[in-house]
Amino acid sequence: MRILGASVLVMESLTVGFAILLAMKEHGNNSALILGVALALALLLTAGLLKKRSGWFIGSALQVAMLAYGFMVTAFFIVGGIFAVLWVAAIIVGRRGEAIRATLMASPRPNAQ
Repeated sequence: MRILGASVLVMESLTVGFAILLAMKEHGNNSALILGVALALALLLTAGLLKKRSGWFIGSALQVAMLAYGFMVTAFFIVGGIFAVLWVAAIIVGRRGEAIRATLMASPRPNAQ
């Protein structure tokens, strides 16, 4: 679950990094740069917090921030929506994978003789 969530957050961070260039071109002010860098850093740092439950809540809140960055770069309403779906999919698939792993670890192994 952590690997999937972290990969989504890191890819979001890289995407926001490239979107900063578009936002600066459209707005031409420093607010687009400051908001973009803050969002990209928050996404990147949150990927390391996914060991704790609070990291998942912060990551979910950052999905809303990704959608809100659409006010700086209009295409981010769509891109943020895609990443929000990927975030939910990472949570669902990650939980299923952990449940399967726990079942496999709990089952007795056959003797290899």
